[in-house]
Amino acid sequence: MEDDRAAQAESTGSPSTSGQSQTHKPTVILVIGMAGSGKTTFIQRMNSHLHAARRQGYIINMDPAVTHLPYGANIDIRDTVKYKNVMRQYNLGPNGGILTSCNLFATRFDQVIQLCEKPRDPPLEYVIVDTPGQIEIFTWSASGAIVTELFASSFPTLIAYVVDTPRVTNPQTFMSNMLQACSILYKTKLPMLLVFNKVDVARHEFALDWMSDFDSYAAALEADSSYAATLSRSLALVLDSFYANLRSAGVSALTGEGIEEMLQQVAECAKEYQEFYVPELEQRKKDKAAKEAARQRKEMERLQADMAASNLQEEGARGQVSAGQGRGSSSAGAVVGPAGSVVAASVGLPESGARSGVVVKTAETERSQRNRASMEVDDSDEEVVEDGTDGEA
Repeated sequence: MEDDRAAQAESTGSPSTSGQSQTHKPTVILVIGMAGSGKTTFIQRMNSHLHAARRQGYIINMDPAVTHLPYGANIDIRDTVKYKNVMRQYNLGPNGGILTSCNLFATRFDQVIQLCEKPRDPPLEYVIVDTPGQIEIFTWSASGAIVTELFASSFPTLIAYVVDTPRVTNPQTFMSNMLQACSILYKTKLPMLLVFNKVDVARHEFALDWMSDFDSYAAALEADSSYAATLSRSLALVLDSFYANLRSAGVSALTGEGIEEMLQQVAECAKEYQEFYVPELEQRKKDKAAKEAARQRKEMERLQADMAASNLQEEGARGQVSAGQGRGSSSAGAVVGPAGSVVAASVGLPESGARSGVVVKTAETERSQRNRASMEVDDSDEEVVEDGTDGEA
């Protein structure tokens, strides 16, 4: 009956009152491992175990090139991005097609986060993410970083690094896997769980001994005197502190052995996330906000300095124009005579008045005008006299 009510509530789109609360968040398990380590089969076994225990899991497939999934994925990248179409459209090879498909899917990953946050009854316990078989495509790509950081900023998140146990019986192969796990750990800074898969074929206790006891690992390399063996021996000393921060579990994806113990380790990793990763995440957010505030403050100071300099330039330009106008008006408004005294001035006349024909007279011009006037008068007298002489004759 409860399942029927939950299904009815989900079909009608109305969330149940006892749905996924704000305080409870599912634990995200990012399943990463070398090609052929059994990641997909491991997820199928985990999904079966959760269904048998009536525990809620949510599975996301991020491998666009897989042809068949042994489990039912809640979100499948193949429903959104067609891997072969991407290869044809962009003229890419297999690895380039997988990488481009993941990058395209990552542009819509905020919708995936919203679906994972959707309230459910009963609430989700785990979100399990199946990554591409080529480990570097997810761990060292932009899409992998986006997916990891979005999950880590929203949910308790851990890395489940799946190890092919029969293959790592070789000490050098074991060291290669540990170096890969170390690089992922320091890149993501998330809690990591080493999952030694296929323990039904080879037990994983030897790997635990190599991780805890350097002498046992050195003894395994004793018969090999090659350069690779010497390098592996040196790296084992370097990784000693790295092993101390790792949790491990042995499982069999075929038989289901160790799945429950592995889920217990997942719970411990979730506690580690809350204890170490969340404070570091909050500190990174504060540092980023402080840097952004400092940048904005610096930009504002630079803007204010630029505006002040611009205002000074404008004031200087206005002062020069005013000074030029003052000199022009003084030279046009007063004329100094020969003796150095001002004879006449057009005080208060606008500049347009001078252009309209306003004439300023000096003493010299007045004298010349009077001389011309007297000469004209003399000429008039002569003409009159001549007229009188003619009359007398």
